[in-house]
Amino acid sequence: MQRGIPCMIFRGGTSKGLYLLEKDLPPPGDERDAVLLRLMGSPDARQIDGLGGAVSVTSKVAILGPSERDDADINYTFAQVSVDKPVVSYAGNCGNISSGVGPFAIESGLVKPKSPTTLVRIYNTNTKKILIEDIQTPDRQVNYEGDCEIPGVPGSAAPIKVLVLDPAGSVCGKLLPTGNARDKLDIPGFGSLSVSIVDAANPLVFALAGELGLSGKELPGEMDSNPELLDLLERIRGKAAQVLGLIEKPEDSPWKSPGVPKMTLVAPPAEYTTLSGNLISEDKIDLLGRMMSMQKTHPTYAMTGAMCTAAAALIPGSIVHGIKRPSADPARLRIAHPGGILEAGVDYTESAGIVSVQSVYGYRTARLLAKGTAYY
Repeated sequence: MQRGIPCMIFRGGTSKGLYLLEKDLPPPGDERDAVLLRLMGSPDARQIDGLGGAVSVTSKVAILGPSERDDADINYTFAQVSVDKPVVSYAGNCGNISSGVGPFAIESGLVKPKSPTTLVRIYNTNTKKILIEDIQTPDRQVNYEGDCEIPGVPGSAAPIKVLVLDPAGSVCGKLLPTGNARDKLDIPGFGSLSVSIVDAANPLVFALAGELGLSGKELPGEMDSNPELLDLLERIRGKAAQVLGLIEKPEDSPWKSPGVPKMTLVAPPAEYTTLSGNLISEDKIDLLGRMMSMQKTHPTYAMTGAMCTAAAALIPGSIVHGIKRPSADPARLRIAHPGGILEAGVDYTESAGIVSVQSVYGYRTARLLAKGTAYY
């Protein structure tokens, strides 16, 4: 017999996912994971028997409930549902899916709207961090129409500022989990590789595209059609996950820590062509970035990844700091990804060369796509 669960489907930033109320799901554990896998149709490369879209950025779930914290209105848990494996990962958060959390909280009645805007305070259970979103609610209803455009999404919509307070150590406990701005990793079959591991909003492991024989201008199709490259990038990510204590063996990374740290390649600013064929001039960007998502190339760039990249750009000695445009503005670091340019900002202080990050932020859009009952 089929079972139903109330749900909404939102496009959040450049991702899309199911938004569910915690009260409608089993408690955290195997039973809940089984429900999420069935809802998405995983494991199956096409997710043909579920609501997933056959790629990592459309196989995501947001789970919300009321919060008892004084500094938050709601609790929000992010779940990354693997497409081709029976795996649900709760490690880290998704900034794009987060942008739909505020609207969903209002649409579902968890937060009472005000006019003309509603401030939604969100406690993310994955990272134990507070997110603040400013939602346009004229006439006490969520407004989705506006002139904010983000690369990777057709058209425009109302802007949503997503701000993460005290973002350092979201998973690993501190901004530089190893204590170093740059580390050397011994990668089997490759050798020694210089990386920077930074944890702000989400942990990322940064490597220079040039050290891997890449330009940083590659598009997802080019990278994903190169199994040797994908294998190498996962070996690097797996080694970083081991160094962080997330797994015991690097080869366990696709199963036991598939989402964090996020593998990210960076390169100095240069002219490049986007997925849509637009030519972006060098003077419009501060660095080139290519990010991996669930062992495939991210079609754009994760919002929390952009926030972490903006924080990493401030750290003397880090790989990102070394290749960014020297005149880059910390309040709007311009990251060039396959879909276009994503901006992220940082509020910080610096003393004796040590950076302290107060908050990171970026602007996204979201849209309610469907409301009803999902069956599994």
